[in-house]
Amino acid sequence: MSRMERVNSELRKQISALIPTVKDPRVSGMISVLDVDCDDDLTLAKVYVSVLGAQSDARSVVDALNGAQGYLRSQLRSKVKIRNIPTLQFRYDDSMEYGMKINRILNTLDIPPADDGERSDD
Repeated sequence: MSRMERVNSELRKQISALIPTVKDPRVSGMISVLDVDCDDDLTLAKVYVSVLGAQSDARSVVDALNGAQGYLRSQLRSKVKIRNIPTLQFRYDDSMEYGMKINRILNTLDIPPADDGERSDD
């Protein structure tokens, strides 16, 4: 695992733990940090989050998290041992919802079970 992967992983873990401490009422529900992608010079970290609920709620959660990024950075300073904590830029990631949608569609299809390879010739 490279240094950048370790930094991204540690930031993801710590940000996930810190999100419930944000006092903004818009930051509620099930919020998952899916990925963190830091620039090579560690000045910017794109934080991809998923929010279960309505998409309009998800957008307000992302706005609230972007508003609280200063608080989150200050908390990260004591938890992550890197010289400079990058600026956090939260982005909504709908890949989990998209996957659940595809799964629902697949479950509605009427596909006969696969044959085990045994064919009977009549």
